[in-house]
Amino acid sequence: LRADVQGSVEAIVDSIGQIKSDKVSCNVIQSGTGAIAVNDIERADKGKAVYIAGEFNKWNPTAKKMAFKAGVYSAKLKLAPGDYQYKFVIDGTWCADPENANAVPNDQGTYNSVITVK
Repeated sequence: LRADVQGSVEAIVDSIGQIKSDKVSCNVIQSGTGAIAVNDIERADKGKAVYIAGEFNKWNPTAKKMAFKAGVYSAKLKLAPGDYQYKFVIDGTWCADPENANAVPNDQGTYNSVITVK
């Protein structure tokens, strides 16, 4: 977990700790302040099932499974030129792409990543 200032980190950790659900769990394995770096992402556990979903597949969360090779998840998609909103689905949890700063708000109160195909 990373935020811009320590007070934000503490507030997020407290809020996460108050979530009571039998469907979702969250373990904070490390927290700190500053920008998200590739090392932060590599510290996360490899997901058992990682998919990409977006406008290109009608947001189907299991239509395109990503392959894990040499520490990187990837998938091949044939897309016409244009802008596409997408998210990763990691073990059933929808996540914006942490490596892509291009994002737009969605109707779920979170953000979708956006990629431009030329």
